[in-house]
Amino acid sequence: MTDNDIDRDEDEREEEQRDEDVLSAEALRSLSPLAWARYGAARIAYARPVVVNGRKAVSIHAADGTPIGAAPSLDLATAAIRQHGMGAALVH
Repeated sequence: MTDNDIDRDEDEREEEQRDEDVLSAEALRSLSPLAWARYGAARIAYARPVVVNGRKAVSIHAADGTPIGAAPSLDLATAAIRQHGMGAALVH
């Protein structure tokens, strides 16, 4: 077994753990605002459409509402959220 195999195995285990920790869309919708924030600013981010300088964009916020980024499209916002190990939700 090489170092690359070990790293790949660790990455797969971390990804599986993240998948187990993410609530379903239905469960997320049922959370109260306080429960939503408590679930974790570090675990969930939401994306919402905005207009910046006359152009459509998507703002990215932690569960507690803290702005943490922006993207030109929902697909890129969702990819960025997931890349950082967070669950994604759309608010419109």
